[in-house]
Amino acid sequence: MTERIVVVAAALRDGDRLLAARRSAPPELAGRWELPGGKVEPGESPEQALVRELREELGVAAEAVERVPGEWPLKPPYVLQAWRARLLPGSPDPEALQDHDELRWLTPEQIWDVHWLDQDVPAVREAAGGVGLSGYAAPPRGATSHGASATAPQQSPPSS
Repeated sequence: MTERIVVVAAALRDGDRLLAARRSAPPELAGRWELPGGKVEPGESPEQALVRELREELGVAAEAVERVPGEWPLKPPYVLQAWRARLLPGSPDPEALQDHDELRWLTPEQIWDVHWLDQDVPAVREAAGGVGLSGYAAPPRGATSHGASATAPQQSPPSS
């Protein structure tokens, strides 16, 4: 049996807003939106990986607050775990430094206006239902995101 590899994603908040990052690569994922993050490296905890990935991808100082309930399959052997996170005082504003070409802070009314990667939809749904994000409405039942087909390609693991 192949050991699973954990990919962490950050539900990074600023007040009632949630940060979404638009993928710039690989080509099959470019233009779709995700919660920023990446692979947990050997010897790292998921929380350490999240902090490192946010520093590398967005140039921010952040901390993991709590794990979002659930775990979602990506391309085997990868699984996605999401963490609620926040910027530390004095952190610079997030910038699209690696793997992304645009960032957006989404209000509760805007949360489903972006074309999320299908595998991020359940993580976003869970994160949006958590403490401090109760104003986020769920996407219509059976919908993935922004009219995306449920047969979209499996998300590849992040490159970092």
